[in-house]
Amino acid sequence: MAKSHPRRNDTPAAPFIGMAGMSCAFFLYAASGLLTPWWAAVGLMLVWAVLLFLATAWWTPRPHWLPYLAVFTVVFWFATVNAGAYWLGWGT
Repeated sequence: MAKSHPRRNDTPAAPFIGMAGMSCAFFLYAASGLLTPWWAAVGLMLVWAVLLFLATAWWTPRPHWLPYLAVFTVVFWFATVNAGAYWLGWGT
């Protein structure tokens, strides 16, 4: 009889990577008050909260989408802050 080896965990790393990316994005969104008016910072935090809720909802049915959602979250923040700085004069 062959000795059985413990089975390797089949849990994918993608949702953990995505949630780590969402937590990194949180610091960008939380520091937005340094670059934007207060109402824009509050709006950005609300957007991040909705995206975090979406990430938790996708944890089981779409775990491989979470890293892409984290990248989208950072790109959205960057585009919003730069667009506000260019067109609305934020940070001047």
